[in-house]
Amino acid sequence: MDTSCVDSIIFDMDGTLWDATASYCEIWRICFANRGVCFPFSDDEIKAYMGTPIDGIFDDIVRRTGVEFDRESFLSEISRVEDEEMLRLGGKLFPGVVDGLRRLSKHYRLFMVSNCSRYGLRNFMAFTGTAPYFTGSLSYGQRNVPKSENIREIIRQYGLKCPIYFGDTQSDCDETHRAGINFAFASYGFGKCSDFDLQFASFAEFTDYFLKNKE
Repeated sequence: MDTSCVDSIIFDMDGTLWDATASYCEIWRICFANRGVCFPFSDDEIKAYMGTPIDGIFDDIVRRTGVEFDRESFLSEISRVEDEEMLRLGGKLFPGVVDGLRRLSKHYRLFMVSNCSRYGLRNFMAFTGTAPYFTGSLSYGQRNVPKSENIREIIRQYGLKCPIYFGDTQSDCDETHRAGINFAFASYGFGKCSDFDLQFASFAEFTDYFLKNKE
């Protein structure tokens, strides 16, 4: 594909910019423990849920475990605990992310769209010190709509002409294509993808590709 027209980059968070699986597991353990129940899943098992909206994760975990929690109160609590704890727990950035975002931001407008909690993207930027590099962001927790709709809203709100989305799962790809834009696949992330438009094995490779002839 011709990427010469690209004027902006929209990033997924989990599996694309960092791995915060251990922190998310700790948050789920806290919320289960508050109800006197041991959280039965490992970090690797939870990793398979990355990119899924929190209510979908809850529904599947309840189905698999048979626990009986009030849905509304549990989702409210896990959102609150995540907002409190993620600034402390954070995640592990993939190699080259901070420097890559800094360099890319000099030539493109950068955004984030993720299926995380209301303050998940804000917490990511605060923990990593990357807020200056992003023009805007939207999460599932802010609007409770599919990722494709949040991508469209970012495009509409900021008047983007030729954006590309960078994510790590097939659902990222599907939602990106529903939004009518091209998808770059982070093959180093958590998922698989069969119909990406571009593929990158590292964040540094992605950065170098989009900065070719610009620095």
